[in-house]
Amino acid sequence: MFDGHTTSEEVIETFKSHIKGKTFVLIGAGYPSIGSQMATYLAGGSPAHILIASRTASKVEPVMKTIGGIDRSIKTTFVQVDTTDHDAVGEAAPKILAAAPKIDVLIHTAGAMATKEYTLDKQGVEFQLSANHVGGFLLTNLLVPAMLAAGEARFVNLTSSGYRLTPFRFDDWNFSNGKEYDPWLAYGQAKTANILFTYGLGKRLRHRGIAALVVHPGYNGDTKLAAHLTWDDFGLIDVVMKRNRGIDWVWEEPRFKTFSQIAATSLIAALDPELASKSPAYLQNSQVHEPEEHARDPESVEKLWKLSEELAKQKFEY
Repeated sequence: MFDGHTTSEEVIETFKSHIKGKTFVLIGAGYPSIGSQMATYLAGGSPAHILIASRTASKVEPVMKTIGGIDRSIKTTFVQVDTTDHDAVGEAAPKILAAAPKIDVLIHTAGAMATKEYTLDKQGVEFQLSANHVGGFLLTNLLVPAMLAAGEARFVNLTSSGYRLTPFRFDDWNFSNGKEYDPWLAYGQAKTANILFTYGLGKRLRHRGIAALVVHPGYNGDTKLAAHLTWDDFGLIDVVMKRNRGIDWVWEEPRFKTFSQIAATSLIAALDPELASKSPAYLQNSQVHEPEEHARDPESVEKLWKLSEELAKQKFEY
């Protein structure tokens, strides 16, 4: 039985037959990250192709080198893309589709955490919402044709327990142009958006063979996601939770996972064949859980889809 202590090695050993010969596309996966861990562990199952779409080539090179060291027969492709730049996303999508016309598993791991200064992306969207959600929403939808071409496919999106900090702020998602900005509140909103989007995509595409799973992977100190934060910064999470929702913040166990364990739940979401029938679903500690109401209620799911289309300046109807 998989749980919060399950390792990536255990997951790969269990589901090896569901990796062999398949094409995996990872959005974000520079080393060291959960995405890079997923890519290198997947290499142990003889996939046909691992494509990484990420911002920084120098961070992807060691991942590709590791994959080659595990199995030289695996085709590897790198496509440069900054998902906070929608023009760049529009240029990268055709390159990904040309290299991988059929995508069996699409994994979105790109993101940012608690950016201290209020920052806007090129389109004028608050940076954390852009980096964690809007760019991924756009690129994922542009890649749906390749997932449909695969027949049965899967989308895996990474979120965080930080979603519990706040419902999506539909009335002020851009924080009054910075006047209402709080780094953790912006992170929480972006992570809620990850879940709402995954539920929206799953609802739209499950009848066409695409399953959508969203994962809280757990906490780990080896990735660089929180390199700019101090323990005092993390201490503010409880303050924000009490102020915003009137309840205490509670860390789930295990409090920290090893670099092997941190990719396990995401790999289960990508590989376990029994999860297809449960789409859309949220996983943490290797199991399906029900997220809090604000991250899955149908009205918010649809409102976020419409807002995301407006911010991406493209409509996606299935």
